[in-house]
Amino acid sequence: MGRIETRFKQTEVGLVPEDWEVKKLGDIAEIVRGASPRPIEDPKWFNNNSLIGWVRISDVTSSIKTLQFTTQKLSDLGVKSSRYVERGNLIMSICATIGRPILTLIDVCIHDGFVVFRKPIINKEYLYYFLSFIEKDWSKNGQTGSQMNLNTNLIKTREIQLPTKAEQTLIANALSDADLYIESLEKLIAKKQKIKQGSLQQLLKPKPHWEVKPLKEIVRYRRGSFPQPYGLEKWYDDINGAPFIQVFDVDDNKLLKSETKCKISKAAQEMSVFVKKGSIVLTIQGSIGRIAITQYDSYVDRTLLIFESFLEKFDRYFFMISVWVLFEYEKESAPGGIIKTITKESLSSFKISFPDYGEQKEIAQTLSDIDSEITVLNKKLTKAKAIKQGMMQQLLTGKIRLI
Repeated sequence: MGRIETRFKQTEVGLVPEDWEVKKLGDIAEIVRGASPRPIEDPKWFNNNSLIGWVRISDVTSSIKTLQFTTQKLSDLGVKSSRYVERGNLIMSICATIGRPILTLIDVCIHDGFVVFRKPIINKEYLYYFLSFIEKDWSKNGQTGSQMNLNTNLIKTREIQLPTKAEQTLIANALSDADLYIESLEKLIAKKQKIKQGSLQQLLKPKPHWEVKPLKEIVRYRRGSFPQPYGLEKWYDDINGAPFIQVFDVDDNKLLKSETKCKISKAAQEMSVFVKKGSIVLTIQGSIGRIAITQYDSYVDRTLLIFESFLEKFDRYFFMISVWVLFEYEKESAPGGIIKTITKESLSSFKISFPDYGEQKEIAQTLSDIDSEITVLNKKLTKAKAIKQGMMQQLLTGKIRLI
């Protein structure tokens, strides 16, 4: 495996290596649209004891390489009026979420929002990765209506560049290795998340010797602020302004995003609320219950609550996690799992269970260590995905050769 000097030629798809071909997808594989029994929601089509999956557009929620399960299974009766696809085939969505390829690991029937690439004459894995590479391009040719659709003829006439079969295999193997590494990181992160969840339940479960007090007796808090009306140009300064925290800027990892969506001018700063690095903020509108310890000085919008000072000796991290768990519980208890609104006043009745300061610190350290591990793994995952994307760009265009 290494780099070689490559000569390029101009083709219908742009510059490609001289020894590569350009072919239409319809000449590479038999492209057949899926089919659905009608009416599609009739219970008689479904049988949870069947080993045949039933793939619908609603199952395509993320970019997945292989399909190992589906939300429902189709009975033998349904197979007769649907499109049956044996395991090991390549399918692609052509409705709503268009252009997403999936390799099947089980026998399935496919909804008419998919096509199957039957009997490809090229490396199937290479075709999968190339389709992944051009996924976003399909939206330029999709037919709009109530939802985006992709015409089968457009797929058949799409031209793609093809290396030799030997190089197809090398490219597919290299990208598959990258996928395996990404999948291993995702599994490890999921495992750490389960450990964290179990630790949260165990460590934050109130013990007989813990105290229980309402928030108003534990901490002083206030809402942020911003001059009205929103949106006036004079309130913003993207070059010399100060960071301004809104709900959007509170990330899911108990930290702020590295940069706030906007910065505010000196005029706006005078009518907002300043918080120092290390302060605890909580979202109380929109995505309610997201919480963070700020990692830089900033100003805070009225859609967030600022915990200013403690009335008891408290470990900040323990307090933050306790409030977050409290809100998660409230969400589960709320109709539909949604808290529509929360006020500064209603928070006064929220109660926190807590041990002495020493035990708080021990619990906080344990949970913080797990969070740190997850953060490191997520950074590795982000980097791995970026590297894979770069590999696809280089390998699938022939800029880097693996021969």
